[in-house]
Amino acid sequence: MRNQTLLLCISGIVLLMVVAAMTTGGSPRRSSPPPTSGLGISGEAGRGTPLPSIAPLPAGTDVVAWAGQNSGRADIPERTLQAYAAAEIDQRTRTPECGLSWVTLAGIGSVESNHATYRGADLDHGGRVDPPIIGVALDGDGGTAAVPDSDGGRLDGDPGQDRAVGPMQFLPSTWATYGADGNGDGVRDPQQIDDAALAAAGYLCAGGRDSTSGSGWWSGVLAYNASSDYAREVWTAADRYAAAL
Repeated sequence: MRNQTLLLCISGIVLLMVVAAMTTGGSPRRSSPPPTSGLGISGEAGRGTPLPSIAPLPAGTDVVAWAGQNSGRADIPERTLQAYAAAEIDQRTRTPECGLSWVTLAGIGSVESNHATYRGADLDHGGRVDPPIIGVALDGDGGTAAVPDSDGGRLDGDPGQDRAVGPMQFLPSTWATYGADGNGDGVRDPQQIDDAALAAAGYLCAGGRDSTSGSGWWSGVLAYNASSDYAREVWTAADRYAAAL
């Protein structure tokens, strides 16, 4: 009986931790597509570990040419890398104190959708994911938290429960606050890579964060998804991209 009671207590604690991790930030972990990049979790990246110092992209960078030169070395699709670079430059103009680098956006994009290629998806000529990337229904089944519909199914096609959407996996309710128009077409679309990357940059820099510090970087990524394993996976990917270039 004593062992059974202990087991029940442990199981309850684990369940609470899972629910907490999936009800905060822009992308509940279980609602996101599983990572397909094969990146492991770094044993050295403990909470608060800063990324290596990365030189910012100059404001006048030709991101199309830059992405063309660096896509192969980073092993990131050229159009997607272009969006990450443009989002860094734009966000540094908006919140220079944040110091966000494209490698962090690439780390999140890698884990969330393998850079907008999850399940054979690709970007069309306008930078929109085709077919759209939509996560599982957050209905409380399969270890997910129950997240009621917040937009009438407008973004995720589900009028009953919310689902994370797009290559950076935003909840509709989070997109309503942080959605951005990264390509300047007058539309905020979570399935469009420029919009999604810039929205993620704004979310990571919210609240005056300094992403160049270890504490600031981890605070931003854990706000995006409150899972230490998730944050370590993003850190590993970001570190890898920084080393590649």
